[in-house]
Amino acid sequence: MAKHTRRIGSLATIGLSVTLLLAACSGTTGTKPSGTEPSASPGKAEATTGGTLVIAAPVEPDTLDPQITTWLDNTNNQPYDSLLSRDMQGKLVPHLAESWQVSDDGKVWTLVLRKDVKFQSSGAPMTAESVKASIERFVSISPSKDLAGPIDKIEAPDANTVKIYFKEPFAPFANMLVSSFLTPLDPERLKEKGDKFGEAPLATGPFMNPEVKRGASVSYVKNPDYNWGPLYADNKGAPYVDKIVFRFLKDDDTRILEFKKGTINILQEVPSTYVKELEAIPGTKIEKSLEQGMRYLGFNNQKEIFKDVRIKQAIAMAVDRDPIVQVALAGFAKPNFGPLPPTIPGYSEKIENMAKEMYAHNVDKAKQLLAEAGYTDSNGDGIVEKDGKPLSLELLLPADPALQRVAQILQAQLKEIGVDIKIAVHDIATVRDRTTKGNHELFLLFFGLNDPDILYLLMQTDNSRRVHYSNPKVDELLVKGRTVMKEDERMKVYEEAEELLVKDPPWVPLYVNETVTATRNIEGYKLNPFTGDIPLADIKITK
Repeated sequence: MAKHTRRIGSLATIGLSVTLLLAACSGTTGTKPSGTEPSASPGKAEATTGGTLVIAAPVEPDTLDPQITTWLDNTNNQPYDSLLSRDMQGKLVPHLAESWQVSDDGKVWTLVLRKDVKFQSSGAPMTAESVKASIERFVSISPSKDLAGPIDKIEAPDANTVKIYFKEPFAPFANMLVSSFLTPLDPERLKEKGDKFGEAPLATGPFMNPEVKRGASVSYVKNPDYNWGPLYADNKGAPYVDKIVFRFLKDDDTRILEFKKGTINILQEVPSTYVKELEAIPGTKIEKSLEQGMRYLGFNNQKEIFKDVRIKQAIAMAVDRDPIVQVALAGFAKPNFGPLPPTIPGYSEKIENMAKEMYAHNVDKAKQLLAEAGYTDSNGDGIVEKDGKPLSLELLLPADPALQRVAQILQAQLKEIGVDIKIAVHDIATVRDRTTKGNHELFLLFFGLNDPDILYLLMQTDNSRRVHYSNPKVDELLVKGRTVMKEDERMKVYEEAEELLVKDPPWVPLYVNETVTATRNIEGYKLNPFTGDIPLADIKITK
């Protein structure tokens, strides 16, 4: 099973990359597979088993060890399975654990494991002790270990039962169980390789025995003994293809050329400018899905100017998302107004509509709010000022072409209300450093997490490393949201927190990106919108 461009960052990078992990989207996902049948196809090719599936991946992984990497996607996820999963409707379902239970006080999670799962190559059975050791290793060495929550201890009372004890209830742990972070690892290979496990990993997944060619590719062969695929996969057994190869082609023109030549079966993150061209190629389908995250314009709420909520609200009203989506992103995105996008659980239509009403594009109202805050254009130069100081702000962003186009549109829109924007483009390391230190005013970034706990990680006073936001009432609700175990009750807590975040905005939500994938000469491709997984074992090559 493959993660579809799921980038997972440590807590220090949340808000900068499309982070995290795992699973869970209740409510509307916004994901819409849209296969486009080729108009010039001479006839449907016959699917066959065997062969090599080639995928053009956008990023080369730093390591194949899921507990050491801070960047987890389909390229380094192949040898692994998750303990739980999500079905195609977002419901939490069994995988390697055939059942689970949470104690009434929310502090003990009990997993009952399948008895038929074996580790690759060795054929040794997966046991509770191996799962226990894998989780203990994660909380010991992983740069993302805080995501597992306040684990107190782990026990394996028998060969097929694992108990995880928490110091306090931690509802987001369900999503950890859906991730590959806590995947069972072969204990013998761990003993043999130690911290070099990523050089030759062994686990329980459908593909194994990676061959890494740095700067070029990573490939895997199928696990012939695999027989425990996720519930949403059509093929629960061994993959149909013999081998998969992920090629790392940094240049878009090269990626497109290779796809046209037929040397690539799956092309991820297709630039919007190439979509129509690729649609016309026989045997090609275009698949679209909304990312489980959001792009946003962030305020540094530590700055004195943003302590006046009228300034933040005025900037929010100056933003018109339609040209951003249609011009900067060629229509491959959906506008978003509320603190969470529809692809993350906790999204509320009530909150989205409230935010949309409050912050609809309204230049006159924005100017009125600035005037109430003391900012007017007294000299006729088009820029408002207060006490002789013009309202000029720096907009910091990483060197991403799409974000740079968005920044230019925002610059023009904010100028309409008299705010002067200076665009500052830097490498990601610089953006990370400056926003963490609070050496910024405005910034364009993105986040992702398949759980509303992302709001805790971004907005809670002690964790707010980008927008530097602090609101005691919001803190109280976000802490509560981590401890309420009943999902309906938990979502109500987040809805209350989101309402506060709309009224006192720490940022301006902008849009949810629409990821485009092109497939060619294959059948069986599908994306689980709630996990980001592509069950590659389902895929057959047709040509």
